Amino acid sequence: MISNFLPKPSQTSAQPAAGNLHQTTMLTDALTKSVHILLVDDNPNNLKVLSEAIQGYGWKALMATDGESAIEQAEYASPDLILLDVMMPGFDGFETYRRLKSNPVTQDIPVIFMTALSDPTDKVKGLEMGAVDYVTKPFQHEEVVARLKLHLKLSHLTRTLEYQVQERTAKLTQSLQQLQQAQLQLVQSEKMSALGNLVAGVAHEINNPVGCVFGNLQPAKEYVNDLLKLIDLYQKTYPDSTAEIQDELEAIDLDYLREDLPKLLESMKLGVDRIRNISNSLRTFSRADKDYKVPFNIHEGLDSTLLILKHRLKASEQRPEIEVIKEYGNVPEVACFPGQLNQVFMNILANAIDALEDANTGRSFADIQSNPNQITIRTELAPDQQSVVIRLKDNGAGMDEEVKQKIFDHLFTTKGVGKGTGLGLAIAHQIVVEKHNGSLQVNSTPGQGSEFIIILPIKTDNQP
Repeated sequence: MISNFLPKPSQTSAQPAAGNLHQTTMLTDALTKSVHILLVDDNPNNLKVLSEAIQGYGWKALMATDGESAIEQAEYASPDLILLDVMMPGFDGFETYRRLKSNPVTQDIPVIFMTALSDPTDKVKGLEMGAVDYVTKPFQHEEVVARLKLHLKLSHLTRTLEYQVQERTAKLTQSLQQLQQAQLQLVQSEKMSALGNLVAGVAHEINNPVGCVFGNLQPAKEYVNDLLKLIDLYQKTYPDSTAEIQDELEAIDLDYLREDLPKLLESMKLGVDRIRNISNSLRTFSRADKDYKVPFNIHEGLDSTLLILKHRLKASEQRPEIEVIKEYGNVPEVACFPGQLNQVFMNILANAIDALEDANTGRSFADIQSNPNQITIRTELAPDQQSVVIRLKDNGAGMDEEVKQKIFDHLFTTKGVGKGTGLGLAIAHQIVVEKHNGSLQVNSTPGQGSEFIIILPIKTDNQP
């Protein structure tokens, strides 16, 4: 019944989520000042008498002499209460009531039957149909007014209660959403903190011995060159060597050693450089975010994430290596929280690997090799030149429309028990949309893989 008790659309627009006791009081005052009662009777004298009695209490009377016009007025004016005569030409009061209740616009308006029938069966019938009360003709004005007051008050209390329930429900819904967001942030923070500490610790432990080796490579190369020069000088000064020395020279193949030793040292230097790059990538991935956004090369973030996931991309006994195709565009640095953005890349790329592995079920090694698993990463400037677009696409099994609609929902997962939390993509969506004012979308067709599209503004609102 709340739809009829609330003010007419032209009078007010209540907002339960922001409501309070003061608003409820104001709503109550407004309702008591604009009460409309529809009187339905085929006797004009009855309508006149009832109308005068109602208007004497400040209520506004609407009148109809048959069921059809009563339904039309009820639809148009949405009265707060209807006094409905049972015996009328055309369809009677019971049929009029049935049609009112079958219409979504008028079904919640309370109805009081007026009847001259003395048979209690008809009165019971009206009440069983859902009427709130009945008045017997010939009626007493005081009785009619008293019943109207009672049911208007009951209607008012009911609607006020329903309004308060709406308010409370809205507040509880808002609190639940805030709790879910806080849970996501906590999970994200704890996960990134644990992973970041682990990766940072590994990078630190690698740096010490690598730094030692790298720092000694150049002196070692110089020492080797000095020793070879000394050997050359000995050979020049003492051309006639002993048989023992000659045998040793042949055994070590001095000429080959001269040629190969610099290559070995250079290869060692390349290996150390590679380890240093890996360590730097680990530190890039695990970097702690500040409380403000900083410029970040998203390609470095993507590469560092791929490095963390490299063990999952490698070939196994069941499948060949997952191919990663990079199509990096010429894009500028993005103002962001790098650690959080790396978490987004990690969640989406890890899901892509899971999707590919699921799609491999039942396929042979040779079949996968002929149609290899692929992840394509493409970056480009948006047409407006104000945003960067990052596309992460796999050629896995894809998803249907129902799954696609829920993919970013809190706790939704298609993975088996113990394999998925339903938080990864929800966290990714929160980071991109709420923390970076960007957008995260998914395009997917069953049998054709999935593509996640991240759009990030290049600059923050407070950047020049």
